[in-house]
Amino acid sequence: MPDLRQGGLRWIWISVLVIALDLLTKWVALNQLQLHQQLPVIDGLFSFTLAYNPGAAFSFLAGAGGWQRWFFTAIAVGVSVMLVIWMARLPRSRRLESIALALILGGALGNLYDRIMHGHVVDFILVHWQQSWFFPAFNIADSAITVGAALLILDMFITKPAKANP
Repeated sequence: MPDLRQGGLRWIWISVLVIALDLLTKWVALNQLQLHQQLPVIDGLFSFTLAYNPGAAFSFLAGAGGWQRWFFTAIAVGVSVMLVIWMARLPRSRRLESIALALILGGALGNLYDRIMHGHVVDFILVHWQQSWFFPAFNIADSAITVGAALLILDMFITKPAKANP
């Protein structure tokens, strides 16, 4: 078993934190909101709402008839395993990359839990302009995945590539 204090796995606590925060906020949304009810937080810009997404990002394949639940579950499991292996192989010095992967892993596992337990992902954050433009509803797990992906991109620009030995 790999030593969790070494390499990228020392950041796995971030994944656990993301999962816990994601599940807690989804539980609150499920218990406090009615389906598609908007609870304004910043009038005209930001609301809480309860929405179910049986598809992937931006409701991709949401109306596919049910098979997509297991398809996206399999993808999430495969990606999660790959992320753990990637993190385990990273040297301790690759801090930003490790944190980014931990965020993505936590988000993937948070949404995976929803797919397995509910058959869909619970979304509750709604960003919009007045009542005329709406960004698709999302959740803490989606936010962690997005921030993690942005950090990976940033890491590519700030990390110097290793010199190849001729």
